[in-house]
Amino acid sequence: MNPKPSSFRPRFGRPPFKKELEHNINEKIRHPEVRVVGENVEPGVYPIRQAIELATSKGLDLVEISPNANPPVCRVVDYNKFLYEKKKKEKEIKANSKKVEVKEIRFTPNTDEHDVEFKAKHAESFLKDGNKVRTYVMFRGRSIVFKERGELLLLQFADRLKEVGVVEQLPTLEGKRMFMTLAPKTKKK
Repeated sequence: MNPKPSSFRPRFGRPPFKKELEHNINEKIRHPEVRVVGENVEPGVYPIRQAIELATSKGLDLVEISPNANPPVCRVVDYNKFLYEKKKKEKEIKANSKKVEVKEIRFTPNTDEHDVEFKAKHAESFLKDGNKVRTYVMFRGRSIVFKERGELLLLQFADRLKEVGVVEQLPTLEGKRMFMTLAPKTKKK
């Protein structure tokens, strides 16, 4: 067997890349003075050297929170704990946000009055649940000559639902379909 040369690097054993930090911390902060905040710290504007020494004396990091402020705001905190709490808050916000679905309802220019009423009841329940409703009239073949009938149908449909929804997008023709979007009315407190 041939001994491996000293400059041998395994094919897949690449050196790990350094992950870029989300915030500037300690020596990465490039401002002459910063506003320091944090627990057990006297808030105020400090020269950068003094602020870093203050953080290291407490065994913590100096983290740049808002770099665009004048002077930039830095917090004295354990950086890993800070990142953990930030991700936890983002996850909580995402879990509490409601996902809005868009429900579709289809018509043709010759849709009967009874069918429109039936579909209006469905759209009303969708809007009450907080979902948007996208209605469209599908024109087939030569029925495209009845564009006015399709627009009138959509506007009457919107008028039926005016108590629970508002028109977000007026009827617009795209190809062989005429679309209209309804959004749920915001409830007054």
